[in-house]
Amino acid sequence: MTTTPTRSALDPGLVALLDRVAERQRADFGHAVSDVKADGSLITACDRWSDSTLVQGLAELYPGEGVLSEEGDKRVPLTEAFWVVDPLDGTTNFAAGIPYWAISLARFEGGRPVLAVLDVPPLRQRIVAVRGQGAWRNGKPLHPPSLQSHPAGCASLCSRSIGVLQRLPRQRFPGKIRLLGVASLNLVSVAMGQTVAALEATPKIWDLAAAWLVLTELHCSVRWLLRSPEQLEPGSDQATADYPVLAADRAETLARFMPWGEALLQLGGQEMVDPG
Repeated sequence: MTTTPTRSALDPGLVALLDRVAERQRADFGHAVSDVKADGSLITACDRWSDSTLVQGLAELYPGEGVLSEEGDKRVPLTEAFWVVDPLDGTTNFAAGIPYWAISLARFEGGRPVLAVLDVPPLRQRIVAVRGQGAWRNGKPLHPPSLQSHPAGCASLCSRSIGVLQRLPRQRFPGKIRLLGVASLNLVSVAMGQTVAALEATPKIWDLAAAWLVLTELHCSVRWLLRSPEQLEPGSDQATADYPVLAADRAETLARFMPWGEALLQLGGQEMVDPG
């Protein structure tokens, strides 16, 4: 089956593939043994199995469409349409027994995501976005966070961006800080109305690909702080390419948090590469 899924409904084959991987991850949770990769981040056997299973499954479902994945080939495929996969975003949580992680898939055409799926196995939630059509959680439409009130005023930081708080000691951080430990879910928390802003210091393309489309479809404000992932160069190696980003529920919120986004770029050195 090679047609692109539309609206909240996914191709049955893609649903079955995601269900299989999510079920395996739930079964492995609490029993994972982790290794340390060269970049200092963690990896488990479940990461490796999930990556190979998703890459093989996508190749069978969508022949002729390349796949870029965190644990596999990190080069941008040369095919007109391709997939970007993070098989288990939040490995540190997963390995530590913290039940919060995600499977992230995004299909790209013309250098931009046109389909995004974020599956959250421990919560049995599946977020789907289709370019120009909106976003859904478990089949129910999601609404732009700018149309909602957010009395809690939570804001998400990644572990690598915590240093921004020391950069602006005389300014009060404009939100109640949360660290979720999952880059894709940090970002998508804005689109879901769980936070008003999220700051990610060193996300790779596989961390942000699916969340990017969800944010876009729900009219959130996104500011790429160093470089933009738009129009990825075919064949380029994404292994070390970071895309620091600030996401917010609306333009006014983005402006309020921008001093911390700018402070992020001043961190440099080990403060921004500490593996979280």
